[in-house]
Amino acid sequence: KDSHGRGPAWNNSLFEDAAEFGLGFRLAVDALARNARALLASLRGSLSEALVSELESPCAVTDERALERRREAVRALRNELSRLADPRARSLGMMADELVPRAVWVIGGDGWAYDIGYGGLDHVIASGRDVKLLVLDTEVYSNTGGQQSKATPLGASAKFAAAGKETRKKDLGLLAMSYGHVYVASIALQAKPAHAADTLREAMTFRGPALIIANSPCIAHGYDLLHSPEQQRRAVDSWAWPLYRFDPRRVADGKAPLQLDSGPVKVPLRKYMEEEARFRMVELRDPARYEALIKLAEDAVADRRALYAQLAGVTIPTHESGAKAGDHG
Repeated sequence: KDSHGRGPAWNNSLFEDAAEFGLGFRLAVDALARNARALLASLRGSLSEALVSELESPCAVTDERALERRREAVRALRNELSRLADPRARSLGMMADELVPRAVWVIGGDGWAYDIGYGGLDHVIASGRDVKLLVLDTEVYSNTGGQQSKATPLGASAKFAAAGKETRKKDLGLLAMSYGHVYVASIALQAKPAHAADTLREAMTFRGPALIIANSPCIAHGYDLLHSPEQQRRAVDSWAWPLYRFDPRRVADGKAPLQLDSGPVKVPLRKYMEEEARFRMVELRDPARYEALIKLAEDAVADRRALYAQLAGVTIPTHESGAKAGDHG
């Protein structure tokens, strides 16, 4: 909390229900705000017109100064409401804080987002509602002992994939991009902190669902996490973890919605993989299989780079309807 007692309100659900749980909060916040605005409009004749106009004006949740002005307006509103005998004034006084916009974030791991909770996540981003989802991707079921998940990369050893996973990692970001109305991004906080911070701020300004996938070092990767910043940089520089942003708003400017924030490959994928025991364990068991999986992993990275590079050059025509992403949210 800050000096005024304000800060994030936090609640937990069963982890597989995180997206639906967050959507419920978004629907509740929106409903309360609609009720507050309706009461404000009904009392317009009894209140200062300038104050009502201020409270009905747009206010961005990312603009701290605008939010403070809105809070000051709410305090002034309560002063005016206290002089009214109308029962509606009492109701509005109780919910006046709902006139200050709020962001709703859902935070969970890859076991939730890629696997058991994927159906809920997919439902929430398809809804078009203004919900932000942050996936802390460790690429393995960390909390239940290190089993493979759909986020586990090709070649990694994990429970139920002790000899090394043979299939490619599910591309959650690409699936979300296919909707066209979802802000999607991949970040690596320790490797590129400025990019991560800018991306989170940009997602907040997007009116609609946003999905941020964050590279998250884990003890199950099999190296001293003291060195996680360096290893995360290897992941980015080898394209094992590409950085990108998909912003549907760019379409209106005639730009491709997908922006690649990763540069050319600077580190061989093999160098990244050999720093982690989850890959090297395969070599100890079967050196020939290890070499084969490395080749398959290199092919997978090359294919993804080629696909993303092509998508980053694709512009999408605007349509006469003029509808924008998030308009229905």
